[in-house]
Amino acid sequence: MAVRILIVDDDELSREVLSLLATGAGYEVEAADSGDAALEQVQRVRPEVVLTDIQMPGIAGDELARQLRSLCGAGTMLLAMSGSELEEGVGRGFNGFLLKPFTMETLTATISSGLIRVEDRPADADDVVLDEGVYAKLAGSMRESQLEELYALCRKDAQVRVERMKEAASVGDDATYRKEAHALKGGCGMVGAVELQRLATSMEERGLRDDDVATLKEFVAASERLRRILIARESN
Repeated sequence: MAVRILIVDDDELSREVLSLLATGAGYEVEAADSGDAALEQVQRVRPEVVLTDIQMPGIAGDELARQLRSLCGAGTMLLAMSGSELEEGVGRGFNGFLLKPFTMETLTATISSGLIRVEDRPADADDVVLDEGVYAKLAGSMRESQLEELYALCRKDAQVRVERMKEAASVGDDATYRKEAHALKGGCGMVGAVELQRLATSMEERGLRDDDVATLKEFVAASERLRRILIARESN
């Protein structure tokens, strides 16, 4: 019988990618877009595993883990995930932590062995535009048309968030700027857009600076490089 996993992520792209990959890996997948939705869902369908982003608006982090545990009991494995390293003392309510992006093999190994901490990051990420390993796994788990739609969704989502970041920068809204950068980091990481993920990580960590416009322009240029690479893949 397939393991039932509930994927919780407020970022639509990350949630969609994870759901597709987990389904392809043989899991029975449910999804929720917030901690509140997850708490409602586990009362209807009890999952064996809950995989949740640890940084979301509303109920999240260790408080979400505490409430999930009270509803699901000790028999459900609670796994946290994030595009950033956890701060000391954060995540203690979970059985394990996965650093985005991660493979289904990593997830399966974590579930099987109960590892407390797992990392699966591409080497030399600063010199890479597209993680070939992530791309290959996505290509192997869906039809070509679905793969094209997925990356188109990634680039469209990035364009929308960059515009929001420009608006935030124009009014000095550092919190919104960082929030959108965090969402970009997670979504880009899940599809192997390594250069975009690295830039988004930098923007989130730095926040608004005098060079924020230049950084956003660099992100747009990197998005164009990714587009050209994907076109080359599709033509081969």
